Amino acid sequence: MAIIGHGIDAVDVARISDLLDRQGERFRDRCFTADEQAYAETSKRRDEHYAARFAAKEAVMKALGTGWAQGVGWTDVEVTRDDAGRPGVRLHGGAARIAEERGITRWTISLTHTDSIAFASVIAE
Repeated sequence: MAIIGHGIDAVDVARISDLLDRQGERFRDRCFTADEQAYAETSKRRDEHYAARFAAKEAVMKALGTGWAQGVGWTDVEVTRDDAGRPGVRLHGGAARIAEERGITRWTISLTHTDSIAFASVIAE
């Protein structure tokens, strides 16, 4: 498979913690799918998991070449986990449409985080 795009992003966990504290459900519903919220909310490292997913969404948008433009919203990009805990990407709405137009059929994603920063790297194939 050919690499069509690559995206990388870093997010300050404290920034996401602040948004979760100040905006709560409004921020979660605007930026994260129900499954992403269910996963993060059951974790002792909740804010780190939200930050990693936020970074992944940004990285996917960079790999798509859209940013927040062209009808791509935050919940159009969903970070999934398989049974072994390996992260994946599921696209909805505008993000799915653009990926199809660009011939993207596979995503490789890597997430990492500490208590202060979260990183994501994605490759679109």
